[in-house]
Amino acid sequence: MASARSSRLIRVLGAAVIGILMATSVGGAATGTSSRPVTAASTNSLGPQGDADASAAGTAQVNRLFGIDSTGALWSYAANGAGGYEGRIESGYGWSTAQHLAQVDHNADNSADGHWDVTAGTLTYTAWGDAAEPITVGTGWGIYDKFLSAGNLGGAPADDLIARDSSGTLWIYLGYGDGKLTQRRAIGGGWNVYDQIAGKGDLSGDGKDDIVARDTAGVLWLYQGTGDYTAPFTPRTRIGSGWNIFNLLVSVGDVDLDGTADLITRDTGGGLWRYSGTRQAAAPYAARVQIGTGWNIYRLVF
Repeated sequence: MASARSSRLIRVLGAAVIGILMATSVGGAATGTSSRPVTAASTNSLGPQGDADASAAGTAQVNRLFGIDSTGALWSYAANGAGGYEGRIESGYGWSTAQHLAQVDHNADNSADGHWDVTAGTLTYTAWGDAAEPITVGTGWGIYDKFLSAGNLGGAPADDLIARDSSGTLWIYLGYGDGKLTQRRAIGGGWNVYDQIAGKGDLSGDGKDDIVARDTAGVLWLYQGTGDYTAPFTPRTRIGSGWNIFNLLVSVGDVDLDGTADLITRDTGGGLWRYSGTRQAAAPYAARVQIGTGWNIYRLVF
């Protein structure tokens, strides 16, 4: 894989945002080098994707897809240029206790620069590359049961992070562009009606990053992004039913390399499917295409 990019864009926030900047810990400040071993964090083999230039329109992130198996081994898949993925590459180990992982693009170049992970309730950021050392960003993150970086939701270049607590409240953390985050801000309640939340880019064609959420009845809903961190989503729009045939929804951006973010799903038999993005809010996905089998071996996919 390619080496880590050395340049990072430090996020510049307006005065209105500066007032909310605090430590990222849910239960207190925590910043510095993580005690987690670099080898266990797999930073020696997690690398920048190097695939973003293949995006035809250059408007959607192109990232590898990662899976963690039951032994804690980490595997990565690169886009094959035909709407699917190449054979897997072993990319690390020691991930058996990780609770959540998410890729993040800090400098808006449409390729992830590193990842956030939550392990034993601690949020850690690690940049891609051999020499990267993980840093502890915050503690108390075990309160969240959903965790993803859906792109730029707050209006600045760097990707942000959203997380849902057990009461159903959804929270947004704005990214500084270096792995660190602002204090959380509540987006809204009632999000425990959803068992899957996914997104990594613009689905409606308006230039704002969006998410989709599936309720327990199998109905899929679109939340269009606003670009405003105080209210990052418009009211939901129903976009389909029958989605409970899947046990996983995830997006890492553009898979078929047409410049539009796509959705990856896994059915209960382990089949992997691609829903290509259309940039049409009323019908944001084209018909599904199967792109893999045997994906039930992975405990986490990101």
